[in-house]
Amino acid sequence: MRHAALVATVAMTLAASTAQARPDDPRPRTPIEHFVVLMQENHSFDNYFGTYPGADGVPRGTCMPAGSSCVRPFHLSGRAVPDLRHDERVRRVQYAGGRMDGFVRGAALGRQAIEPSVMGHYDRRDLSFYWNVADDYVLFDRFFTSAADGGAANRVAWVAGRPGKAGEDLATIFDRLEARGVSWKFYVEDYDAQRKFTTERGVDSSAQALRVPLLNIPRYVHGRRLFGHIADLDEYYEDLAHGSLPAVAYIAPAGASEHPPGSVQAGEKLVRSLITALMRSPDWESSAFMWTYDEWGGWYDHVRPPAGRGFRVPALLVSPYARRGEVDGTTLETTSIPKFIEDNWRLRPLAAGDARANGFGRAFDFARPPRRPRLISATARPGTAREPSRPVIYAAYGAAIVLAAAFVGWAALGGRFPRRRPLRPGSWELP
Repeated sequence: MRHAALVATVAMTLAASTAQARPDDPRPRTPIEHFVVLMQENHSFDNYFGTYPGADGVPRGTCMPAGSSCVRPFHLSGRAVPDLRHDERVRRVQYAGGRMDGFVRGAALGRQAIEPSVMGHYDRRDLSFYWNVADDYVLFDRFFTSAADGGAANRVAWVAGRPGKAGEDLATIFDRLEARGVSWKFYVEDYDAQRKFTTERGVDSSAQALRVPLLNIPRYVHGRRLFGHIADLDEYYEDLAHGSLPAVAYIAPAGASEHPPGSVQAGEKLVRSLITALMRSPDWESSAFMWTYDEWGGWYDHVRPPAGRGFRVPALLVSPYARRGEVDGTTLETTSIPKFIEDNWRLRPLAAGDARANGFGRAFDFARPPRRPRLISATARPGTAREPSRPVIYAAYGAAIVLAAAFVGWAALGGRFPRRRPLRPGSWELP
C-alpha cells in the first residue's frame, strides 16, 4: 500500500513537472515576468560612452582624416549640435571599406566646409543619469544595429526579427506573444490614434508610424483587438499603478527621442521617469528595462561592425537581476531584443535574423536574490570620475576650427573589459 502511494506521488510529480515545461506554457523561463524596451534615436556608442571607464571607447591618438588635416575627438558639452547626414552614402564613406576612417569626410558630403561635430562626444557631466545607470547596472559596448541602412529598417528588425521596409506585412514578436497568450502593449509618446492609413495598400510615412512599425501593418491597424494593444505612453504609468503592466512592453518616443538637434537631456528625463516609475511599482522585482538606439545618426564610432550590420549604438539594461556595474562585451544587435523575448517565453524565432542573433542572458545574475530598488540620481556622483583603461587626449585641431584643449591622464585598469564572473549552473540561464 505504501509502495503504491509512493509510485502515485512520483507519477504526479513527474506529470506536474512535464506540465510546467510544455511548449505552450505562457510563463517565462526566468524570474523576468515583465520586459520593457525603449528605442531612442541617432547616437553612436562613442558619442555617448566613448570615454566611459572600462568600455571599448575612443582609441588613444584618434585623429580623423579631414583633407590635409585631421580632427580629434572633443567634448561637446552643452553646445548645439546639428542633425548630421546619415544616409546610405554617408555610411559607406564613413565605413571606408572597414577602415572606419571616413567619418569627417562622410559628414562633409554636400557641405562647403568640414563638419567637426561628427567627432564630438558627451561624458558624465552631460549624461549623468545614463552614466550612473551604467555604474549600477549593465552597459553593452558591442551592440550593433541589425540593418546598416537606417533607423526605419532597424525598427522593423526590432519587432520582426529582421530588417525590413515600412508597410511590409511581416510576422512580429507580438504575433508570437498573442499565440502563446502572453500579454503585451506598445506604448507611444504623444500617440495620435486617429492618424493611420485607411487602405490595406497604404503606407503611413509619418514619424509616428516609422517609430511604431505596427502602424504600417494592416492587421494591426484594422483589427480592433490588435490595435487596442497600441496605447499612449500615459498608460504605462497607469498600468504600473494598477499592477497591470504587460509581460512585454515596447516604447516609442516622440519629442524625447534624443534625435539631433533635440536635447539629449530630454531623453534622459524620459528614461529616468520610466525607470523610476518601474522601481516604485510592485512589478520591479520581476522586471527588466532596456533601451537602445535605432541608428548611429552620423556620429563617429571606432568599432567596425560585423558584416551586414550597422554601426555600434548605446544599449543599457536595468533590472533587479542585472549584474552590477558590468560592461558586457557580448556581440549583440537589434534582433537580440526579440531573441530575448523568444528565449524567455519559449517562442519560435521569427526570422533568420533573430535566430542567429546572440542573446543577452549573461547580463543577468539569477543566482542572487533581486536587488531592492534604489532611485538613480540625475547628477554626477561625487568620486565617480573613474579612470578609463588608457589615456585619451582631446585637443584643438582643424583649419577653420577652434576647440578647447584638454589633457587628462588616467591609470590603466589592466584590460579592455572587466573580468566577468562565470555563470552559476541553474535552470534560469539564457543565451
